[in-house]
Amino acid sequence: MSKNQHWRQADARQASESERYARPIPSRSFLLEVLAKAGTPLTAEGFAALLKLRDKGLRAALEARLGAMVRDGELLRNRRDEYLLLERVSVVTGQVTGHRDGFGFLVPDDGSDDLFLPPGQMRTVMHGDRVAARVVGIDARNRKEGAIVEVLERRTHQVAGRFHLERDVGFVEPDNRRISQRIVIPARDRNGATHGALVVAELVQVPSRHAEAIGRITRILPELGIADTAIELAIASHQLPHEFSPAVLREARRFGKQLDGATMGERVDLRLVPLITIDGDDARDFDDAVFAEPTRGGWRLLVAIADVSHYVRPGMALDTEARLRATSVYFPHRVIPMLPEELSNQLCSLMPDVDRACMVAEMSVTREGKVTRAKFYAAVMRSHARLTYTKAAEALVDRRPDVRASITAEALTSLEALYDVYRALRRHREVRGALDFESAEVKVVVGEDGRVAELKSYPRNDAHRLIEECMIAANVEAAGFLKKHKMPALYRVHAQPDEDRILELKRFLATRGLLLETDGEMDPQKLSRLLKQVHGRPDAAMLEGMIIRSLAQAVYQPENIGHFGLALTEYAHFTSPIRRYPDLLVHRAIRHALSGEAVEDFEHPTREMVVFGQECSSRERRADEATRGVVTYLKCEFMKERVGETFAGVVTGVTDFGLFVQLEGLQVDGLIHVATLGRDYYRYEEDRRTLVGERSGQRFTLGDKLTVRVTRVDPSDRKIDLELVAQTEVAFHPRRKAGKKEVKVAPRIAAKRGPLKGPRNGPAKGPRHGSDKKSRSR
Repeated sequence: MSKNQHWRQADARQASESERYARPIPSRSFLLEVLAKAGTPLTAEGFAALLKLRDKGLRAALEARLGAMVRDGELLRNRRDEYLLLERVSVVTGQVTGHRDGFGFLVPDDGSDDLFLPPGQMRTVMHGDRVAARVVGIDARNRKEGAIVEVLERRTHQVAGRFHLERDVGFVEPDNRRISQRIVIPARDRNGATHGALVVAELVQVPSRHAEAIGRITRILPELGIADTAIELAIASHQLPHEFSPAVLREARRFGKQLDGATMGERVDLRLVPLITIDGDDARDFDDAVFAEPTRGGWRLLVAIADVSHYVRPGMALDTEARLRATSVYFPHRVIPMLPEELSNQLCSLMPDVDRACMVAEMSVTREGKVTRAKFYAAVMRSHARLTYTKAAEALVDRRPDVRASITAEALTSLEALYDVYRALRRHREVRGALDFESAEVKVVVGEDGRVAELKSYPRNDAHRLIEECMIAANVEAAGFLKKHKMPALYRVHAQPDEDRILELKRFLATRGLLLETDGEMDPQKLSRLLKQVHGRPDAAMLEGMIIRSLAQAVYQPENIGHFGLALTEYAHFTSPIRRYPDLLVHRAIRHALSGEAVEDFEHPTREMVVFGQECSSRERRADEATRGVVTYLKCEFMKERVGETFAGVVTGVTDFGLFVQLEGLQVDGLIHVATLGRDYYRYEEDRRTLVGERSGQRFTLGDKLTVRVTRVDPSDRKIDLELVAQTEVAFHPRRKAGKKEVKVAPRIAAKRGPLKGPRNGPAKGPRHGSDKKSRSR
């Protein structure tokens, strides 16, 4: 930059900065250019001097922006308060994932392998913090080990849990088991809390190598109904935003309840087209509608999605809040929406018989299930029917006359065409080798008294699959449209599985008489063929679980690397902008491309999309963890009333300290400790995941069916203890070859208790296959 050239003229992003801020400062991309040209680290004062910023207000705004860039992993700040380019420093940035046993992992922003963080490194950070670390070696389990260089952002500002008093020392034991540190509460900051109370504590002092974290109790949680208490605890533990500010509510209410004439604008009028919605029985936000009709070579398929981007614009309080939440959170008995109900359940919801703004993906589908043409446009629609998955399946599969008679003729005609489209798309899915996991979903049903009434299984039917295939088709075309127009956007990517995990899976499958081809690059078709072999076996559910755990986790990022699980070269989330922020960003990018404006003028440049991807992926994991925690807690509460009862179960995990067993039909997990297996010494064969009794010769391995008795339940610790009643069915017990690794385990020596869900090479990451099935994410 020459001495005479003012930064406002040199910064290519100043036009968009001026639209968003009354007093704009240099953009992030320009600050990175300045630092690169300087060739040396710069302080905030150094930046201000180079840019000739003398105004105190602008200098303060500059410092705030530099701090935000450090927080988002775009810059690194050293101990001299100088800012450095990350590419000039050999560090890895990412988010810390804690483990209840005190260690943790750094999940890198770039999607590379996790770094193991030993307990000594975890003393100074908490689950969810963003850090920069360097690789310092390889640990005993062949994992890259990291050492933290700098904490980029402290993300844990409060914890929730039980308050304890021991010898007049007060502390909070976090309910979130990924936070292994206790929080010390000085006497003056206990705010009336008594021993055993559920509390929320604000962090006053972060943990260090030599001192524990210190907090102040800000709230004592009322212990209401079991479900409500569990949800309130999860909200506080995971710091989930759950209340909308007055500014956000004012913006949402300003639009009114009906579609106005101005919104109609130049939209395509689809109100006479019999679009229908198909959702779960308890759904309240209807963000997608579908229609199909036969054509000469196949079908015309319309997927209409609520046009949230028309209402929620950059710079609005609504947008800031939606970005902060990133996703709606679905608990049993309660939903925390991403957008206020005035939008999510009313104006943007595609309810029947009302006019609604939508974005449409119109596709031509061949009889072979290929999409040959697609276009996007803004439209106005009117849903002709609100169907549930059950009702749609009864009409299409069971062909019940009473159900079919309750649907209008035009809607039923479209529904039949949609079923034909589904079968064609399904055939194409099988040809390309997309992975398909078909286990039923078990939901927690909460009664009016706030207690768990039942655990109910909801098997998937063809209506679920129909909507899933239509949504996937629209998502694929959205990704292709964005790629064609070179728009910055977030893709939903699912990386190739880690080679070590696949080799470990292959070795295990070989012990079960199954061959996984691993020659050359792993592709989904090989795993798909394996799943077909597994289908129908007694140990099918367990083997599917092993395959899922060997896969990577799907994430959001602007770099398109394809979706392994769905066997797709490009994939983006387009179909749920009411409840997912990435979908809203995709809609904005499509709208910008349709307007004909230059890519450079899009409000969200690629560098900003990188940050969005990290945030959305992280907040999606946060929501999943919160939901899983509540569900597990409520399942434990349900089982408390069944201590002493016997159940059928299947072995889902084997360790040197015992067997993890899932109770059939309930998806409830418990542990049979090795000490309760009988008076014998048990040898743990690690490669086969098998326990073998030295005296009795009795063997226990994955997939074995057992009869078990519930002996103890601890909901606060999410643990269920079981004891063996009988081994009812053996899954597969081949003879082992000599020379394999064995670990002898004495039954009466106390062994360390593992996590409820069974062992893993690291923290649980939720569903790993990333198929993003609409019915399951409700």
